[in-house]
Parts: sequence; structure tokens; C-alpha cells
Amino acid sequence: QQQRREAAAAGAVLLCLCCRAAAERVRYSIPEELGRGSLVGPLARDLGLSADELPARKLRLSEEKQYFTVNEENGNLYVNERLDREEMCGESATCSVSFEALVHNPLNIFHVQVALEDVNDNSPTFSKASLDLEIGELIPPGARFPLEMARDEDAGSNSLLTYQLTSNPSFSLALNENPGGKIQPELVLERGLDREKQSFFELVLMAVDGGDPARSGTVQIRVNVTDANDNSPVFSKRVYEARVSEKMPAGSLVLRVVATDADTGSNGRVYYSFGNVRDGVRSLFTVDSDSGEIMTAGPLDFEEKNKYIFGLEAKDGGGLTDHCEVQIDIMDENDNAPEITILSLSSPVPEDAPTGTVVALLKVRDRDSGENGQVSCELSGEVVTASALDREQASEHRVTVVARDRGRPALWSSTELVLEVSDVNDNAPVFEEAAYSAYVAENNAAGALVLRVQARDADAGANGRVSYWLAGGSAGAAGAAPLVSVEARSGALYAQRSLDYEQCREFAVEVRAQDGGSPARSSTATVRVFVLDRNDNAPRVLWPAAGPGEAPGAASAPAPFEVVPRSAEAGYLVAKVVAVDADAGRNAWLSYELVQATEPALFRVGLHSGEVRTARAVSERDAAKQRLVAVVKDHGQPALSATATLHVVLAESLQEALPELSERAAGADAPAAELQFYLVLALALLSALFLLSVALAVLARLRRAGPPAVLRCLGAQRFSVAGAAFPADFCEGTLPYSYNLCVAAPARAVPRPQPVIDDARSLPSFLFFLFSG
Repeated sequence: QQQRREAAAAGAVLLCLCCRAAAERVRYSIPEELGRGSLVGPLARDLGLSADELPARKLRLSEEKQYFTVNEENGNLYVNERLDREEMCGESATCSVSFEALVHNPLNIFHVQVALEDVNDNSPTFSKASLDLEIGELIPPGARFPLEMARDEDAGSNSLLTYQLTSNPSFSLALNENPGGKIQPELVLERGLDREKQSFFELVLMAVDGGDPARSGTVQIRVNVTDANDNSPVFSKRVYEARVSEKMPAGSLVLRVVATDADTGSNGRVYYSFGNVRDGVRSLFTVDSDSGEIMTAGPLDFEEKNKYIFGLEAKDGGGLTDHCEVQIDIMDENDNAPEITILSLSSPVPEDAPTGTVVALLKVRDRDSGENGQVSCELSGEVVTASALDREQASEHRVTVVARDRGRPALWSSTELVLEVSDVNDNAPVFEEAAYSAYVAENNAAGALVLRVQARDADAGANGRVSYWLAGGSAGAAGAAPLVSVEARSGALYAQRSLDYEQCREFAVEVRAQDGGSPARSSTATVRVFVLDRNDNAPRVLWPAAGPGEAPGAASAPAPFEVVPRSAEAGYLVAKVVAVDADAGRNAWLSYELVQATEPALFRVGLHSGEVRTARAVSERDAAKQRLVAVVKDHGQPALSATATLHVVLAESLQEALPELSERAAGADAPAAELQFYLVLALALLSALFLLSVALAVLARLRRAGPPAVLRCLGAQRFSVAGAAFPADFCEGTLPYSYNLCVAAPARAVPRPQPVIDDARSLPSFLFFLFSG
């Protein structure tokens, strides 16, 4: 029993110790997100343990998850792994980790609590990347639209505090605190919306927390303004006009009217229809209700009506309408030939009828208008006798009256008058046209048909047999003969040789039609021949001029160059390629294209202007020397082309470009410099040979003459002689100059004198005297 009491007492003492230890707590506070190995606190010292007793007391931690660890040597508490407050405690306002520290010998238990202080490591976030709102355009200002609240994982001041909205005059932001204490953002409509002016708004809502530094998150708010049918259709024009040919077939498009409605959906869909129009309009025209295209429904006739005016209506799905007027002018076509009516015909005609006797009366009418209705007849409206009739030559005469209008193409009609008269040659040949135009392509083959003229003679037999001749022209009969010839019977004109558009673009000849009567009658018609151009000339580049090797027969001139500053921006004008083409029309239309360049992306050339400009800004990486090759093409079939080469130096000034130009010029002038070197070398050799010959001749002369004259002149008498004053044994002929001579003066004989030059002016004479020995 005593032992039981001692055991109970010992258990009570142990229980008391455990309760006292449990009541003792060690608290630390650290920020979250500390790295592994970061110091939490001196746990052993705070528990009252010295460093000497640590090995015996065996300080241990009793936590299930080892967030922390204790050093066995110094007893300090360290972070064992990264601590994320939001992951461990969620949205709780406070967050801490509790565990027990155990010591042995004797056994003690200590409660340790480590509070995790929040750091602002989370930004406010929204559940969506964008918020879509639809607001009707008729909603009055002041309406509010709640927006999604942002969520911030942090706590306290690091959590969400406020919202901000990008500035927009149509909207503002209101912040309301809900019963839970959270801030609710609301979008407030500040002014009325008009979908036709702006149908879509993009705003940015920003949520900002209270951390230091603060973090923020954004969401895009897209506001779609829904429509109301508050707009009527509006035609683009009040009056639509069109001109169509009367030959336009049924189903052809006349014009298209356009009406726009600022609304959307069915309110903005426009339908087209006729207004209050006559049935005649509906039978000739139709309108597509969806596209607004007006098309022909039946044949049009200018002669019946040349203008139609009617109204069209545009209606949207909401019943709003607009109206316009359509005016369609019908253009006349030459679709009616002249009508010839014989009002009176007198037949037979007495052969003795006097001149001027009326034989027939004709009436000509053309229902067309303008030139299409202007009629020309080969005979006047009255057919009268032109001369006395001769029954013996012909018992019957047929006169064909031709009425021809001026349409393109011309229409004509004719009628024949049968007159029983005696025939005489009283009608001259009449050409179908007073003037002919013919078109011949250049480079034609010799003998090619140009055109065929035709003249009619109302007479019969030989009087009506027509022959054709060249009567003259702009180049005269003799000048025209080499170009064209006419076949006497058929009236066909043939080219005598190949024509060149560049030498002769047009010429005129007169063709005479002569009948076989006696005396013969004739008439003339002018034939104007136009030579059509062919693409037989390639473009010729005027600038830049072709450099060496760039064109056959090009002169050896240095290639042109342009200096472009390195500060040039895109669009800087570098140069302009100038080219001409001897052809005409499309064959002379030129286009330019850059086909080769050192930096293809740096330059461009105008398609029609030929202007070479920079396509981008010049950079320091671009090479200093640029070579551009542009091709010039005409629009002929097939197209002909030529090339132009342009050298560009990228430099800020001409002085800076000189080294590049000198290097290029040196390369271009290398053949000329080499030729100059050989010429100078040859001249030097010839000069050296000449001087050597002179020196050898002087030495030879001095050697034959003995000692130098200068030495012999010492003590000699100096005298001047003229060429004729020398003794006969001294010189064989008279010299043209006088010399100052120095000779020795012995008593018996006078030696051959040697010339001594007084001054530099006597040097030519001295040389003459020296070599004339």
C-alpha cells in the first residue's frame, strides 16, 4: 500500500510537470515564403537549455510535417521548407504552425507556435479575362451594372482595397460595400448611348490591393450597345441617273441604288421596291429587292421614248422608308435605215427632153436622230435630166438612188428607178464615200491590201464601167506611187513597200474613178491612210547613261552615281530613270521595275514614274556602295525592254563619298592608266636614245679634234668672223651665222677653228656647225 502511495505520488508529480510544461509556450513570428534554412529563433535558449546540455537532453521536434528543423549543436530553429501562408491557412485572418519540442533527461514537452506573417505575394485576380455586357442604346443615364469582384489570396492590408476604371465619358465606376465587408464595383452609365455612333466600348477595370508595393490585376470590360430601330434608310443620292443604249438586251444591269440604315439586324436590313410608277415602267425595268439593282425587263426603243423617270422606295424591317428618283436616258443607236419613198416617177422619158426635166421625186426619211438620222443620197431628192437623152444608145436606164445615214456603222437604203430613155454619158462615177480612211499596221508585207474603194456610175454599158487611177495626194502622184498602187478594175489599193510608222504616220492620196464614156466622166475621193504602230522599238534609257559593258556600243564613260545620305528615311528620292520609246500608244507606255539591287529591300522604283526611292530608312548595316538595275518595259505585245544601271553611294556628304567613288573610278580607268604608262615608257626610251646618240656624236667629234677648244683658247686670239670672211681652205661654204671663234695664232699656219659659244642663243648654230663638219 505504501508503494502504491509512492507510485501515485510520483505519477502526480509527473502529471504536474507535464501540465506545467504544456502551459509554457514559445512563440515566434516569421514572414511567409522564407527560404529553406532561414533562422526562426534560438529555440534551445528560449527553452532554458544551455549548449553544454544539448547533447544529453536530445532536443527534438514532434511535428508530423517537418516545416521546421532544429540544429542539434546550437539548438536554433530553422525553416525546413518554403511556407506559403495562403496554401496553409487559406483565407483565415491569422495563420500559425504549432508543434511540440521534446527534451529528454528529464523529459519535458514545450509548445512552440510559429505565426506566419502575410507578405503581398499575390495580385488581385478575376475569374475571367474579359467581362461582356450588353446595354441597350435607349437605357437612360444613371443605370448601374454590377461587375465581378476580384479575389486576393493575401490577408489584411495586402488584400483587396479598391478598384479603378479607365477614363471614359460614357461610364464611371461606383464602389459599394456589401454586407460581408467586401467592395462591390458597379459600372454606372453617365450618358445616353447611340449605337450608330459607337456600338462597342472597351474598358479596363483594375483591382488594387493595399500592399507595399501594391499589386494589381485587370479585366477587360466589353460593352456591346444593342440596337433600337431609330434610323430610317437613307439613299446615297436623291436622284440616280443612267444612260443606256436602246440596244441593251433584256436582263442587263442599268444601275444600282444604295440605301443604308444605321440600325442592325432586321431594323437595318433594307428592301427596295418601285414607288407609284406606271405599268409601262414595270414592263421595261425590274428592281432587285435585296441588292437595289435595276435591270431591263424588255426591249428599249429610243424612237418610242427616250427618257424614263420613276421613284424607288427603300424600307427597313421596322417599316421606316426613304425615297429617291431614278432617271434613265435612252441613247439612240443607228438601228433604222433611211427610208426612200418615190413620190413621182415619169417614165418613159422622151429622149428629146430638155435639160432639167423632172423625171422623179423622192422622199428620204430616217427615224433615228442626230448623225444617225442625217441622210446623204447619191442623187438629190429630185431626179432630173442632166443632158439630152439619146434613145439609140440605150433604150432603158436604171438609176439607183442610195440614201446613207451618218451612223457608226452607217446604214443605207436604195431604190432603183427604171427609166426608158436613150442612154448618154450623163453621169459621172460617184464614190460610196467622199473620204476614205484606211489603217495599215507598219512593217506590212509589200503588196498587202490597204482598202478597196468603190464608185458607182448610173450609166449603162461603157458609160458605167469605172476604172480607178491615182490622181494625187499629200505626197503628189509621183510621191504616192512608191507607197500605194490601185488596181484599175477593182479599186483595191495595195501597199507598194513596207511602211514605217516612225517615218510616216499618215498620208493621203486621191483616187480618180473614171467611166468609159466618151467623153469620160470622173470623180475623185480622198483616201487617208493611217499607219498603225507596232512594237518594233525597244525603250531607250536617257538617264542614267549606259556604263561600260552595259549596252552594245556604249562609250567607255564612268557609270553615273547618286549620293544618298545615311540619314535618309523611307521615300527619299534617289534618282529618276528617264527613258523614251519611239513607238506610240501602248507600245510607248513605259513601266519601271527594279530587278536587281545590292539591298533589294532598301530601294523601290515607281511603276510609272521611274523614280527610285528608298523603301525604308537607311541603316548603318547597309553597304556603302549599292548597285541597282532597273528594267524599262513597254506595253507592246510582245513587250520590249531595256535596262538601266544606277550606282548609289550611301554617305552623308560628297566628301565622304569620294573614297568610294575614287576606288570605283580607279577600277574603271585601269585600262587607260595602263595605256598611258606604256606611252610614257616609250617616250622615255626614245628620249634616252636621242640623248645617247648626241653624246656619242659629241665625243667622236672631240676625239678627232684633239684637246678641248677651251684649253687651246688659252692665250689665243679671239675674233669674230662672218660666214663669207673665212679663207677658202677654212670652210667650203658660206655659213648663215657669225660666230665668235677662238683660234691659236702660229706664224705660218692657221688651224681649223673650233666654235666657242658666246651665249645660249648660239646653241642651235653651234650644233649646226658641229655636225656639218
